[in-house]
Amino acid sequence: MDDQTFLLLYKSVVHPYIEFANSVWCPFKLSDIEEVEKIQKRATKLIIKLKDKPHKERLIHLNLPMLKYRRLRGDMIEVFKIIHNIYDAKVSPQLILNKRANTRGNNFKLLNHTFHYDIRKHFSSARTVNIWNSLLNSVVEACSVTAFKARLDKVWLHQDVKFDFKASLIVTGN
Repeated sequence: MDDQTFLLLYKSVVHPYIEFANSVWCPFKLSDIEEVEKIQKRATKLIIKLKDKPHKERLIHLNLPMLKYRRLRGDMIEVFKIIHNIYDAKVSPQLILNKRANTRGNNFKLLNHTFHYDIRKHFSSARTVNIWNSLLNSVVEACSVTAFKARLDKVWLHQDVKFDFKASLIVTGN
């Protein structure tokens, strides 16, 4: 199987299954993340000329980011849509803007809550705050979702987490 055929089949048949309900369920335990990533790791071995290369090299060659990276990117897109009222406010989660944070960062900083129990700590509204607050003002002030995606991809172009799920997202200040 060649690269293009694999990517077409993988993105149309496999991705929808392993990314189903990403905004609702996002694995946070390393063992759960490894189980989900194994699917992509095994699938990329189907390309005969890449079979003997390490997993990271296969992903870089195919320009196929890790699923963890795709989840982080998807979370940021969802936050953008909520903040900019693209979703109906009656049904979208409430994200509270931090009115007191005016020294650094973007103009749409979110209020960071602390939780005493793990029950809410991994909810979408809680896990995305620090990453969102670290984004540049030029990214979060995009005029459309498409522009936001393009700007986010440009800022996150060289993130280690893109091809290594054990890496962390490196947040950059303004």
